[in-house]
Amino acid sequence: MRIFCATAEASSFKEAAARLATSPQSITRAIKELETLFGEPLFYRNTRQMRITEFGEHLAARAREAVTGIDDLFLTSGRQRQQDIGGIVRITAPIVIGRHFLLPILSEIAQKYPQITIDLRLSDAHSDVVEQQIDIGVRVGFLRDSSFVARSLSKVSFLVVATPELVAKTGIPATLQELNDLPTIALADKSSGKHWPWFFADGQQLTLKSPSFITDDSELEVALALNGTGFAQLGSPFAIPHLQSGRLVSVLDEFIAPSWNLYVYRPRRGPVPDRIRLVYDKIAQALSDPALFPTQRLD
Repeated sequence: MRIFCATAEASSFKEAAARLATSPQSITRAIKELETLFGEPLFYRNTRQMRITEFGEHLAARAREAVTGIDDLFLTSGRQRQQDIGGIVRITAPIVIGRHFLLPILSEIAQKYPQITIDLRLSDAHSDVVEQQIDIGVRVGFLRDSSFVARSLSKVSFLVVATPELVAKTGIPATLQELNDLPTIALADKSSGKHWPWFFADGQQLTLKSPSFITDDSELEVALALNGTGFAQLGSPFAIPHLQSGRLVSVLDEFIAPSWNLYVYRPRRGPVPDRIRLVYDKIAQALSDPALFPTQRLD
């Protein structure tokens, strides 16, 4: 239709081709396709001149409106994207990471961009991104779907920690097995009810035999470690601030397992709406900043 409109305003196929930066042969093919489609000739032409037919004039008038409407649709959409990036952004993240690290970022976005609606779903289980229509996810460890568009932001290690008072009382364990003789805090998997094992170097795992306290709340696990209830294995972003302040000390550092990746991901490939790109980039920037998401001790 765009080729036809340009040809209708030109004196020849050659002139129309020059206006559209294409070849006269392309013009000829397009006009022939339209004439076949409508079953009517659109131009009278010979080797010396070209004139549009009456049917062609009526079609050109309608075609100009259609082409202008299409142009306006995309131009208007572009202006709206620049002026207004509003809409809903659905995010999933582990509970403690969401509460401690994502909440400040997302609260700032909500205040700065009130036209964006943040829908934050916190769960330590892997979310069904299709059913929940997730736009952005944060996950520690591995991603189950290789089709996700993911970015590794930082490394999370797992440290065995306790209060200095508890260590002074029980002594420092020398082996992993000695942990089972000490008061410990076990974190339970909400879906299965089983204790998460503690991970160590060389693929070693320790399942606590008789923990002093069991909880399925990661935030409560940190609080219990801080009040001296028992030894706990905490992710480095949660342990490091308390190690720096002296409220906790770490033990068995020589057995620390290789770090796990912290990812931010998008479940869907293809075009990314500006609101989702903005939130995705803000999350990635924040969780890559060791001042906001500490993963390494400074001692």
